Amino acid sequence: MKRVFSNKRVVLGVTGSIAAYKACEIASRLVEGGAVVTVALSESAAQLVGPATFEALTGRRVITRMFEPISTAEIEHVTVASQADLFLIAPATANVIAKAAAGIADDWLTTALLATRAPVLFAPAMNAAMYEHPATQSNIEILKGRGCKFVGPEAGRLACGTVGMGRMIDPEAILEAAAVLVCERKDLAGKRVLITSGATYEPVDPVRFIGNRSSGKMGRDLAFEALVRGAQVTVVTGPAQTALPHGAEVIRVTTADE
Repeated sequence: MKRVFSNKRVVLGVTGSIAAYKACEIASRLVEGGAVVTVALSESAAQLVGPATFEALTGRRVITRMFEPISTAEIEHVTVASQADLFLIAPATANVIAKAAAGIADDWLTTALLATRAPVLFAPAMNAAMYEHPATQSNIEILKGRGCKFVGPEAGRLACGTVGMGRMIDPEAILEAAAVLVCERKDLAGKRVLITSGATYEPVDPVRFIGNRSSGKMGRDLAFEALVRGAQVTVVTGPAQTALPHGAEVIRVTTADE
């Protein structure tokens, strides 16, 4: 993944969800991969995670307001938006999704979203009722129709104490989706790649089996490489501890016959 993000300019928009703390890991991983990361915090996000945290992680000034004293024109929204290789909004609240769908530009982040021509990736995070609301679903479809991409959310326990769809997906999956968007090498576009991976367990009786210690790591790395290069990937995997990359179709099996 480091090779994919090397020297890429990424704008990381962080909006007011309790999942904002996970954006710290995303920023750190992007920088570790060689990306130049500009973090923009919404007003509510800044109440949850301070700008100093992201400045320490990225080594760059964090944008918090539309009109603030600056010493360089680099922070100006049109400049940053035009230079970006990727616009990543993580977490993306129902509010920012609605604003983006309607073309509202009332802060730095939404203004820059209108100005950019870079790929845009949203990682939604919100209450399940908010995510399932027809207005939110309609806004998501509008943005997808304009070419924006979405990764997640997933089902799980939410900050409000309920369980349902709306939890921001794991940062690893967000980074994998981002890598697919920024990778310029698409020599496998239009190709279908089938990968078999992981161990097999052959039952001896209802309790015991004969198996092997395959970790699935090689299959995972091959799947990720194929995905970022544009392929449609299916992985047939036996039991393995290694999580497969986001975007791959996964078929889980146990035995060699399966």
